[in-house]
Amino acid sequence: MAIQVEIEKHPLLELAAICCHFPLLLGSDPSPSWLTDQLISDSPDHIRSEEGRSAIRRMLRHGGYRPAGRGKPASEYLMAAARRQSLSSINPAVDAINAASLHGGVPISVIDLALTTPAFRVGICGEGERYVFNSAGQEIDLEGLLCLHDAAGPCANGVKDAQRTKTGPQTEKVLGVLWGSVERVQDLQGTLVRLSDLMTRLGGHLEEVERCFKEGPGGEFSANGRASR
Repeated sequence: MAIQVEIEKHPLLELAAICCHFPLLLGSDPSPSWLTDQLISDSPDHIRSEEGRSAIRRMLRHGGYRPAGRGKPASEYLMAAARRQSLSSINPAVDAINAASLHGGVPISVIDLALTTPAFRVGICGEGERYVFNSAGQEIDLEGLLCLHDAAGPCANGVKDAQRTKTGPQTEKVLGVLWGSVERVQDLQGTLVRLSDLMTRLGGHLEEVERCFKEGPGGEFSANGRASR
């Protein structure tokens, strides 16, 4: 059965998702050099337009969130780290996500599906919502920010993912969420293709993700498209 993600209406969000089942635990082998080489910003592919960065920020800002400083989009953080040559390898899944995001300019979340409880939905967080995003226990205020939620609450977004669902050495199956803008659909499509190719090259099996979009005042959801290749 395909994973289903319910997406609440948003005028600027163009979201894609990808599910990948890896043949081995992520801690079994380090990332190959052909993948880690893509974490270095040294080619014209990494030069993202100001229009693209601005479109992502407008999308994140729509609900009232302020995507600046330490709360800037994850794709901008990756660009800065790559330019400093301080973007380290983590594991094959995260490295593939980071490489695709770095080249495409689209923030991408990745979660360990074994650490989640369905159902999944995407929506803007309310006042007082927050979660821990690293092993040091630091928290991010989620008010006004688009997030992926599971049954336990928000777990990922285009800025920082929750610590409770992050991948680790025992991870086998992941869900990646690409936070694109309707103003830059071409960036989203290119990033999705690149990520799919990287995960396939790693030996991963791509599985279907069904996106269901909320429509009308009654809150109905209708299936509309598949996000996997």
